[in-house]
Amino acid sequence: MPYDTEQRFGEIVACGDDLLAVSISNTVEAQRLADALIASGDWLEAVAGIESVVVQFDAARMDCQSAENALAEALDLDTEPVSGETELVEIPVVYGGEYGPDFDWVCERQGLGPDELIALHTGTEYTVDLVGFTPGFAFIGGLDSRLDVPRRDEPRQRLEAGSVGIAGGRTGLYALAVPGGWQIIGRTSATLFDAEADPPNRLTAGTRVRFVAIAPENL
Repeated sequence: MPYDTEQRFGEIVACGDDLLAVSISNTVEAQRLADALIASGDWLEAVAGIESVVVQFDAARMDCQSAENALAEALDLDTEPVSGETELVEIPVVYGGEYGPDFDWVCERQGLGPDELIALHTGTEYTVDLVGFTPGFAFIGGLDSRLDVPRRDEPRQRLEAGSVGIAGGRTGLYALAVPGGWQIIGRTSATLFDAEADPPNRLTAGTRVRFVAIAPENL
């Protein structure tokens, strides 16, 4: 069903027996919409992606067309767009050496000197696209095309919490020590996930981020 509320939402499409997806280009709005749908109690689940929200409905209670109509009505009621700038968070990073095992490889592959790589990565203000995969893991878009490298052919079995990776035009921040296949260029001292905090994630979709190079002794 084509659907448009002030050109903020795109088409609603079925993507499973009990799943609907609605496209939305603003990641902040996607997360807010997902939270609002869950809070309404009308949906089993709502998950925000980078360019969409996927909603699960109770197939025992309504058919797909009824669910589509209900979602369209919910979007029609959701008339207040997100406005204003989000928080700017500075992420301190030690680049290269033992903290960035793929730093030299990226430099060689892309024809960059170490200072050039750092300048490219720290010289832009970014926006968090999505937080997921593992708790606190942030997908951050807007990476300079000169830093566009593929993921590793063989993921590492363990990356330390705070590892800063790049791949596919994005920066990925590992909040926990987990396996991973991004090209690791550095590590941050920032706490990205704290289960005891409210909220537990330091970064959320739409958070503005700037990376700041620091010396190893400040990690």
